[in-house]
Formats: sequence, C-alpha cells, structure tokens
Amino acid sequence: MKNTAIIIPTRLGAKRLPNKPLAKINNIPMIIHVLNRAKESNVGEVFVATPDDEIYDIVKKNGGQAILTLNDHPNGTSRTFEAFTKLKDKKIDFIINLQGDLPAIQTQCIKKLSQLMIENECQIGTLASSLNKDEIHDKNIVKVKVEEKLQEDNFLKAIDFFRTKKNLENKNIYHHIGIYAFTKDALAQYVKLSRSELEVERNLEQMRAMENNMVIKVGLSHSTPLSVDTELDLIKVMKQL
Repeated sequence: MKNTAIIIPTRLGAKRLPNKPLAKINNIPMIIHVLNRAKESNVGEVFVATPDDEIYDIVKKNGGQAILTLNDHPNGTSRTFEAFTKLKDKKIDFIINLQGDLPAIQTQCIKKLSQLMIENECQIGTLASSLNKDEIHDKNIVKVKVEEKLQEDNFLKAIDFFRTKKNLENKNIYHHIGIYAFTKDALAQYVKLSRSELEVERNLEQMRAMENNMVIKVGLSHSTPLSVDTELDLIKVMKQL
C-alpha cells in the first residue's frame, strides 16, 4: 500500500498580495479553504507548512495540522521538504505539494494526481487544463507543453513550462495548475540541486527539475482553479466560491 501526505506551503510575505493566506473568502481564511479541500480528498494526512505563527494558530484553531518551518526558503518545494523531514511518520511514498493560493481547487483534482502517481512510474507529477485563446498570451498564467494531446487517463512527459513565448502556437500547450506530487526520493533530490538558469529567468521552480533531467509528467484536469496572486484574483475567486 502506497502512502501519501499533502503538504501546503504558505507564508504571509507574498509581495503582490501581502497576508493573502489570511484573506477572508465567505468569512473563512483562504488557507483554510485550501486545507479543507485537501482533507476532503482523503488521499492522506494533510499538513500546512509555514514560518508564521499567525497561520499556524489559525490552522490549529480550525482543526488542521501545522508545521512551523524556517522563514528563509527559496520556494514552496523547499519549505515542503523541511516539513516532510519533521513528520513523525516517515513511511510516506508520495508527497503532494499543494499551493496555498488555490482555494477553489476541486478535491477530484487532488485525488486524480494521487492516483496517477500510484499507477505510474514517475518522479514528479502535476496537472494541467485546457488553455483558452485569451490565456495563451497572458504572462500571469503558467503554461506547460507536453508530448501529445492530453486525454482523460494519460500521464504525459512535460517538455517545457513558461509564461510567454514568441511565435507561440497552441499545440499541446495547457494551463498549468499549481499542484505537484513527488516521490520522497525525488523531493530529496530536488532540494539538493542548485537554482537553475531558467528557474531564475522564468521564476518557475519546476525548471530546476527540468534542467536536471528529472521527469515531470502531466495529467488532465477538467477544471482550472484560479491561483490568487492579486486583489483582482481574490475578487474573482470570491465569486467562484
């Protein structure tokens, strides 16, 4: 039997929308929405990884498990790994890193990624959804290109991740969703690697894995949960929920 843990890295210091994990949506802090979706998926124990006492206390108050981490982490994956090392139960095969700014993510998405990782040989897995014509040139939306057309049950190797490109054609390019699943060995390998050139240039942490020949596979999601990065995003997600 394969065991999975979901770890949600989050902090108060976001530059574009400070304190966004505590932003209220239907009078509930955003981080609690994400926590609840993760718990409802029933794929494994759920933990919030944070350097902030205020987030830690709110998670505990709402019946969640929280782990205090160091403040100084280059990205959410690094924070996720620190939290993983602090788990009492080390019999974990897969770690799902669920970004803390996806309050509208559907539990079915989390379940699907977990199942794809269990059924396939893969170091890192993630999800993507269809990209509409208005999103293709939107630099705020991360895209992923895969080998061929994504379908319901396939799990395809990612060729590239980017925000924008010149002469871009919408061929096997999808809207990337901020959820990753790692084998425990792949997560340990990733955090030992130095920051890569494209990781810095594109501000996309997954490029570190790509540039070091780690395989990332992509599954299809039929929903596109909005990532909350700005005040406008927050207003949009309030309407969704």
